[in-house]
Amino acid sequence: MKKIYILFFLPIICVSQTFKQVKDTTALKLKIEAMSQTINSIESDFTQEKNLKVLSEKIVSKGHLIFKKENLLRWEYSSPSKYLIVINKNKVFIKDEKKTTKYDMNSNKVFKEINDIMISCVQGTIFKSNKFKTAYFENDKSFKLELIPTTKNMKDSFKKINLYFDKNLSSVAKIEMIETSEDFTLIEFINKKLNAAISENSFIIK
Repeated sequence: MKKIYILFFLPIICVSQTFKQVKDTTALKLKIEAMSQTINSIESDFTQEKNLKVLSEKIVSKGHLIFKKENLLRWEYSSPSKYLIVINKNKVFIKDEKKTTKYDMNSNKVFKEINDIMISCVQGTIFKSNKFKTAYFENDKSFKLELIPTTKNMKDSFKKINLYFDKNLSSVAKIEMIETSEDFTLIEFINKKLNAAISENSFIIK
């Protein structure tokens, strides 16, 4: 379980940007919520950078993401090694180069927690969670939602989670996770396709 948790939230380097607080947070929240309601599917490549204090160089991973409402997510790493995680309703499938493992989310609180975070981050709705206190920032190019954990489980794992949106608020552009150890994980989504037709076969592992 610990291995899976680490793989999902591998640490990384934070991008230095100057942000100021958003004046009208209510309007921004309404815009983000309206955006999330219009998105039925997301298909995107991603780049994940991680930086651990114990390593002198950052580690870069690449892969492909497919998301479809409701609660369907395919998170596939293609380099430097192949690793696949599929969330299909209440089932979680994990496949590496050797085997495929299936888990029931309802019987495992850790997977349920991971699922809730991953889905809500991709959708951009995590600011509605009662597990975080949210602050809103912006610069010329982006909005940033800074989520500070309020529950013990989250506090034990994360110092904060940052969501970045382009100013047009089309979808989440980057997810940044800062752990209590001060390690970082940054995931940037590129080549995004919104609301394209996606077969549910993408969320089945045979």
